[in-house]
Amino acid sequence: MKFEDLLLEVGGFGRFQVLILFSLCLLRINLPMHFLLHNFLAATPSHRCAVPHQEAFANLTAEEVLLVSIPREPDGTFRSCEMFSQPQFHLLLNSSLQPENSSSTQQCQHGWVYDRSQFTSTISTQWDLVCERRGLNQATATFFFVGVTLGAVIFGYLSDRFGRKAMLLLSLLCSVAFGMLSAASVSYVMLAVTRTLTGVALSGISIIVLPLGMEWVDIEHRTFIGILISVFWSVGNMLLAMVAFLVRQWHWLLVAVTGPCLLSVVCLWWVPESARWLIANGKVKQAHRHLLRCARMNGRKDFTVSPEALRQMATDTSPGKSYSYISLFRTPVLRRISLCSGAVWFGVAFSYYGMSLKLTGFGLNMYLSQFVFGIIEIPAKMIMYVLVNRVGRRQSQAWSLILTGVCIGANILIPKPFTSLRSVVAIMGKGFSEAAFTTVYLYTSELYPTVLRQNGMGYTAFMARLGGSLAPLVFLMDEVWRSLPEVTYCGVAVLCGSAAFLLPETLNARLPEGIEDVEKAPPNMSCLFVFLPSRMKGSSQVSAAKGMPLQSLLK
Repeated sequence: MKFEDLLLEVGGFGRFQVLILFSLCLLRINLPMHFLLHNFLAATPSHRCAVPHQEAFANLTAEEVLLVSIPREPDGTFRSCEMFSQPQFHLLLNSSLQPENSSSTQQCQHGWVYDRSQFTSTISTQWDLVCERRGLNQATATFFFVGVTLGAVIFGYLSDRFGRKAMLLLSLLCSVAFGMLSAASVSYVMLAVTRTLTGVALSGISIIVLPLGMEWVDIEHRTFIGILISVFWSVGNMLLAMVAFLVRQWHWLLVAVTGPCLLSVVCLWWVPESARWLIANGKVKQAHRHLLRCARMNGRKDFTVSPEALRQMATDTSPGKSYSYISLFRTPVLRRISLCSGAVWFGVAFSYYGMSLKLTGFGLNMYLSQFVFGIIEIPAKMIMYVLVNRVGRRQSQAWSLILTGVCIGANILIPKPFTSLRSVVAIMGKGFSEAAFTTVYLYTSELYPTVLRQNGMGYTAFMARLGGSLAPLVFLMDEVWRSLPEVTYCGVAVLCGSAAFLLPETLNARLPEGIEDVEKAPPNMSCLFVFLPSRMKGSSQVSAAKGMPLQSLLK
């Protein structure tokens, strides 16, 4: 008996699963509020050099002081990072005159003056992370994603070793603690450290929520819950725009986005441990207790499977057998899956955060742009729900990522004056990018066996966060060539999307329990099924046979 057969006995998708799904969806909302917080936390408002008071300025108006003190750009705006070394009083007679040589200008010597109309304060204005210190501002996002990268490795291993629920609870508690410490930061170094640790903690939520939900539902509803949990990421995206609009001070903004984690801790107390993981690790009594609870809530009072029967299911995945990240590369099929899925995850995250962390080019303010980015993701997920069930996971994954790169590349070629067309292409690219991210979570959860599923999710999340860490730094490449960041995002998306064609299809296939289930499957034939024999009667038999590989049905 396989676990999918057991789920049919207790109700593969009933009230019990709905309550689990609701609780996990609330946890999912927390993630984008932190992952995309950099847009508002580190926003850089318009700024110019501060001009100290001088006696020579006594008879000048504020506008005239700026005119003789700060050079202008060709469009008439004041330069952000330069000031005149000496007041240029001759500009009072003719403001169109330009300094004769560059030696008349210098870097800002007395700090900066910021436009406070949109933000009361950000970390850029708090610690002057502008001009020559602009790299430190972008590095704030990189520090966070470095933490997420480390957390993926840590929580991926620990959740396979000690259980999904325990590590999810630990992740939430640490997220609250480090999030509040970030809000209380009194220096840039303290903020960088606490944001890194917040990233470590939040990574546990990122990689555990979906596998835990999928391990409790049957094959038929697996795609549905994968897409639904992903939709709540988009809900969090839109909530971030609204919260950031209402809270313009960066300290309180961090408090506002960290607070929901406390509610999630309360919701998590009800969620049970994965019975699939418990059985795979020989903890059959706990698994039996959760399955009995599931059967009662789903109205299956005739559930009679004994702990001894569950113990037989765990023979191939005995608790004495340990697995690690090395196990992902020991066997041929798993090695190919790990290398290709790692490349796909890197490309998905690199292109997604490359687009999400630059809310410009829409002709809208950044709050509305963030909200639009969240809205466009929802129809993209609905379309993917249809596509992954019709054309399969592999094709959906590959083409959604490739088309993301195509849209990014197209905006390089479209002239700047065509703002409406550029906005449409950018929104399409964001939709394809989110479609790729939605599919990759579902697809990866189905590729790895239960004994290695969280190790696999940890490894692929590591690759994704590596991409997320590099994405904000690529913006600094515009000093070499203005279009170089977009060219980089485009090329990586297309190349990594192509790697998805080398992965096996998992549409309607059972979740593998052990490594042998992956290695024995015919290459790229996981989706090959035959019609059920006419002698199979009853819905339970039909449901049990659904998802069986061809070789199993022919035995």
